[in-house]
Formats: sequence, structure tokens, C-alpha cells
Amino acid sequence: MTVLLDSPSCTRTRDPKELLNAVQPYIGHLTVNILDSGMCLWDREIALLLRDHTMVRDMAERILGNAVMYTIGCMEHPEVHLGVGKLVDIGVHQLILDTPVWWALCDVYNEGRYKHHAPFIERRRDGLCLRTADFLKAIGFAIDEELWAIDGTDCSPCDNKVPDSH
Repeated sequence: MTVLLDSPSCTRTRDPKELLNAVQPYIGHLTVNILDSGMCLWDREIALLLRDHTMVRDMAERILGNAVMYTIGCMEHPEVHLGVGKLVDIGVHQLILDTPVWWALCDVYNEGRYKHHAPFIERRRDGLCLRTADFLKAIGFAIDEELWAIDGTDCSPCDNKVPDSH
């Protein structure tokens, strides 16, 4: 008699803190600014968010975590149009503004290609933000449902027509 065992289905959940910290060895510019603090990249980006925005650490971590998920989702799946709401976009902009870190993210997760940020002026109101949250869950991220629901259909004005842009 032959017995077939089904392999258990696994949901792949990826930790945004680990994914961000994984790019640290790829920081190639301004390393004295980025690496000499002794902080890991996650703690650095949280410190910068807290420096520039009025929020508590827990909120900064929630925002950054979802921003990392969104950024990596965009880089790994350029064929899918994704967008964020205003709150998560604070974290995305933090990553973009810390250009040595952004470049390392592009190097590791975007096959070395620079990921441009070319927003339109008008925000989108077509539900893209909620569809993005669903997509990120489908590719293994444990999103913060509340952060994505806050903005609901009021989404970032990013352009999927610009090559390699989010």
C-alpha cells in the first residue's frame, strides 16, 4: 500500500525589519553617516522618523514596517500597480530620502536598478490602496490592516506609466 502525504501549505511571512537590515552590507555611499552610529538600519530609520514627525515609536515602527513591505512589493513585482495611503507614504518617503539606504534597497530588491519616485499631483481615489494591501498579504506580508484601512481609497498619486517607478 502506498500512502501519499500532502505537504502542509505554508504561508510565507516576511519580516520587514529583517528585510531592511539585510541591505546594510550593500551600503556603499556615505557609510560614515549611515553605519558609524552603531545602529542597525531599522533603528536608524525609526530614529529619523521620530526626529522629523510627531509620533510615538510604536507608530513609527508600524509605518516603517508597512513602507518596507510596500517598497519591496513594488520592487519584486513591477508588473503590478501598487500604491499607499498618506500614512504609510511617510515611511516610504523616509526610505527614499535616506538615499544610501534607498540605493541599497534598489540594489538588493530591484536587481540593481534605481526605483524612481515620480508622483502625480492629484491623489487617486479608486481603491488602489486597499487592493495593494490585499496584494501584499498575498505575497506573504503581515500588513497592519488598520494603517491601510485608514486611507482606504485615498491613495498615493504614483504613476505606473513611468518605467520602474512606484
